[in-house]
Amino acid sequence: MTGFNTYFIDKTGIIDEITFESGIEQLEQNENGYLWLDYYAPTEDNLAALIEPFKIHFLSLEDCLDDDQIPKINEYEEYAQVLFNTFSFTEKNVTIGEINLFIGKRFFISVSRDGLNKPGVKTEYKNIIEQEIHNAKMGPSYALHVILDYIVDNKFTAIDAVGDNLEFLENVMTESHNTFDQNLLQTTRKTLMSLRKSLFHEREIMVKICRNDINIIPDKALVHYNDIYDHITKFFELTEIYREMVTNLIQTNLAMINNDIAEAANATNISVKRLTLITTIFMPLTLLTGIGGMSEFSMMTGTGNWRIAYPIMLCGMMILAIADYYILKWIERKDK
Repeated sequence: MTGFNTYFIDKTGIIDEITFESGIEQLEQNENGYLWLDYYAPTEDNLAALIEPFKIHFLSLEDCLDDDQIPKINEYEEYAQVLFNTFSFTEKNVTIGEINLFIGKRFFISVSRDGLNKPGVKTEYKNIIEQEIHNAKMGPSYALHVILDYIVDNKFTAIDAVGDNLEFLENVMTESHNTFDQNLLQTTRKTLMSLRKSLFHEREIMVKICRNDINIIPDKALVHYNDIYDHITKFFELTEIYREMVTNLIQTNLAMINNDIAEAANATNISVKRLTLITTIFMPLTLLTGIGGMSEFSMMTGTGNWRIAYPIMLCGMMILAIADYYILKWIERKDK
């Protein structure tokens, strides 16, 4: 679904929904108000109609149709353009959208491209303007503040959801790190990088506005934008904290994996040590039985003495094994 709505907002706070053509006539005949055009998922033909009556540069309109734009603010002779990102969190994923806002002396244009899948997107921003009509009726610069304030407030919902997801991943990693998928942390890290990038540029936009670098925004409206700047700065710092948390969780997970590997290596070393001890003890015994053999031992002791000779030999071998065991233990203690 694509299209736009046209509204005329006068100084009394009345919002009249009119056609585009009648809106242009209203601007010429009635100086007590301004025109608001609310576009949703527009086409190139929809936006082309803005060039002649509002002197909108074609490069500004291209920004409304291009994907992956960086938040920015541009000031032209007749208007200023603000490109902001919208954040939404659905199914454990953050979606970053775009909205282009244009303000002139007597017009305000909002162009949203990410609202097709949202129910009621056609009236979303109208409801916000109606709720804040006491500010919006004062002019396009105040309407811009109302929309930006709404967008920035909604950012917290997505950022906070990312924080909750991080806590969930931390609990999962702690409880069962053997089956934990570290790719989830990497995905969250990439998401936070995108949020940080967006908030960084949006903060620069607010710096320019609050510094009064945008001539079309009057001085008395700047106090409203300071609040938005404070919120964006806090959100930016919050993403930095979450990025550090992700880094710490990745390092913790790697440390736990290394600990498991070390425990497995220690278990292997203990098994090898036990086998070595057994082999070392039985080696001289095997040597004795190999050299002497049963036949040779019987010949040396005499066939009539085997009842005494064999027990004596077994006792001797047992004493030798015990002596070997204690000698090895003494050597081990000495090495420590």
